[in-house]
Amino acid sequence: EVQLVESGGGLVQTGGSLRLSCAASGDTLDAYAIGWVRQAPGKEREGVSCISGGDDSTYIANSVKGRFAISFDRATNTVYLQMNSLKPEDTAVYYCRVIRSGFGYWGQGTQVTVSS
Repeated sequence: EVQLVESGGGLVQTGGSLRLSCAASGDTLDAYAIGWVRQAPGKEREGVSCISGGDDSTYIANSVKGRFAISFDRATNTVYLQMNSLKPEDTAVYYCRVIRSGFGYWGQGTQVTVSS
């Protein structure tokens, strides 16, 4: 079983930056698809970005393209989401999600609040 611990959320003004971290234990993420999913109040969950633990190929949602970047540090088994030029509509709980062979795991989530 994989355990995921997110950190790095907080309160930031419009235009600011945050870097979210997702530290994994229990297994190495080299064979996983790793992603960040967010959920704003009253809205459905939205896939923000994902990365292949095997070849580092990435996906970025159009809503955050050019502002967010995902990366994977194999040495520490940690996934990062660098978020720049934050907007109020980025306010949400951000979850780390990993999937392999049909099995998935979620982190506990970290709150990101962007003030206008």
